Amino acid sequence: MRRLWFSIIGVLAAAGIAIGINLFADARLGRVQVDLTSSHLYTLSDGTKQVLAGLKEPVTLRLFYSRKLGATVPSYGTYADHVREMLRNYASLSNGKVRVEFYDPEPYSDTEDRAMAYGLQGVPVDQGGEQVWFGLAGSNLEDDERTIAFFQAERERFLEYDLTKLVYELSNPKRPVMGLMTSLPMEGDPRAMMMARQQGGSAGQPYASDVLLRQTNTVKIVATDAQVIDPDIGVLLVAQAQNLSDATLYAIDQFVMRGGRLMAMVDPWSEAAASAPSPTGMPVSDAHSDLKKLFDAWGIQFDPTQAVGDLTGAWRVRAGGDERVQAVNYVAWFSIRDGINQNDPATANLKAITVASPGAISKADGASIEFTPLLTTSPRSAVIPASQLQMPEPSKLLASFKPDGTPRVVAARIRGVLKSAFAGPPELAADQKRPDNFPEHKAGTEGPANMVVVADSDILADRFWVRIADFFGQPTATPFADNGPFVANLVGTLAGGDALIGLRSRGDTNRPFTVIAQMQSDAEAAYRQTEQALQKHLEEVEKQLRTLRSGSEAGDAKGKAEAVITPEQRTAIDAARADIVETRKKLRAVQLELNRDISRLATTLRILNIALVPALLTILAITIALIQRSRRARARA
Repeated sequence: MRRLWFSIIGVLAAAGIAIGINLFADARLGRVQVDLTSSHLYTLSDGTKQVLAGLKEPVTLRLFYSRKLGATVPSYGTYADHVREMLRNYASLSNGKVRVEFYDPEPYSDTEDRAMAYGLQGVPVDQGGEQVWFGLAGSNLEDDERTIAFFQAERERFLEYDLTKLVYELSNPKRPVMGLMTSLPMEGDPRAMMMARQQGGSAGQPYASDVLLRQTNTVKIVATDAQVIDPDIGVLLVAQAQNLSDATLYAIDQFVMRGGRLMAMVDPWSEAAASAPSPTGMPVSDAHSDLKKLFDAWGIQFDPTQAVGDLTGAWRVRAGGDERVQAVNYVAWFSIRDGINQNDPATANLKAITVASPGAISKADGASIEFTPLLTTSPRSAVIPASQLQMPEPSKLLASFKPDGTPRVVAARIRGVLKSAFAGPPELAADQKRPDNFPEHKAGTEGPANMVVVADSDILADRFWVRIADFFGQPTATPFADNGPFVANLVGTLAGGDALIGLRSRGDTNRPFTVIAQMQSDAEAAYRQTEQALQKHLEEVEKQLRTLRSGSEAGDAKGKAEAVITPEQRTAIDAARADIVETRKKLRAVQLELNRDISRLATTLRILNIALVPALLTILAITIALIQRSRRARARA
């Protein structure tokens, strides 16, 4: 009986200790988190803390979440818990500047009307058409409003960025002024948009990169024939601006001479410009852009006739052949990962940038500028004549591609004291006149100029970094590369703001098998070279076979029609057929041999994942059991 009471008291004491520990942990350790993810997805960044610490006026965040959504789709219930915890964390770190309110909009209630008034998006959850809500509305004391219409599951990894951006915009209503000079339809194509609406598509929409830039900047469009850059503009983005006159080049030059920050994106072959519909309906024959006159004066080298290809990170594209459609590595389109400068604040957190038919830039001999690479190809790169990219054949391009072991710079920061590319204002055409606010000529910069030069404008195009999907009638962009953040971050550093730089690319969970990818690209490059040689041999043998079947290599039509195949010709035909069969067998053997290492490595990885980990756990469990058994045996002894 005494032992029973001791047991009961022990159980009660253990329960009391457990309850006490839980109460203490809830009171003292409620906000303590341990983030074991490789990218620290659940740790608030320094940028978020900087934004929250810098709040001068209160911000109110209102979460509208229908509990029925979580009951119907459990994954959204988990996501909603994540959003609520993040919002509470924001409030706790803001020193009372962030106020959070939670609402459950019932159908036909005042709360649902309020959600609709904020412009949030209701989504039908059943066949009855009842709508559920999962959005956020924020406001400041000046009644400025920012919203997240609906928290989509695909963007959960970008949750911190979306929330911090919203708070940042409410706390910084005055944005930097950015000028945009481009020949691309970055703001959208009204004609294509109208046709897409009629057909139920989403073509013609503004570029996702343009939308991203406008979230933190006041964007002013600068005409490609401008003679003066508006003095309110602090950063000028010149992206694929084609056929600029000397008067416009002079305007850009003087903008830099007067201390303006320039980001120039040139291109030996712009895929975006080439795919844009031309007024005549004919294919585009000139899709390059250049600022040669300015670059020559500032010590920057760029050859618009030469593009760059890279086996590392090359995109797989569909290529049609004589017999079948196949997937091929297109070396002109590739993703840069290891070549991203991790020491620059604008690119430190970026994981992958996709470039398409890019060029290469370098520092001119004898130039006094500082040249800091931001994007660099791998050593498995080589130059490609830009003319070969107008009507490309990916298989032949891969077969003839010869990496030379030299990395090439695709983007770089330029800093230094610069001299003007002009001795004075250039002469105008007879029908032109200078504007009234035309400034005096400035021969050079007073201090070091700061600019960024990128030898690819396709970084901006949606197809190379986002997937556009329809979400209940609303086009949504889900990034698979960091092209948009790359441009926005660079513009942000040039404008002097860096609070959001560390956030734009957080949450990238893509972990490619780089060793396998490199082996596969090497194998395919070698295979394509062998394939081209064997294919050429096949064509020659098939041509010879056709000649033999005609009965005569030369002669008139009547002679050919009446020709009789001799025994010697029959022997030659049989030999040609055997040669064709043998050549095809060699093609299959080459492909099998070159892929053997990849298959072996893939098998090893499967064994490690499927067998090794459980085996280690089993060995650990057996070891622990043996140790416990040994201890019990010693205790009994």
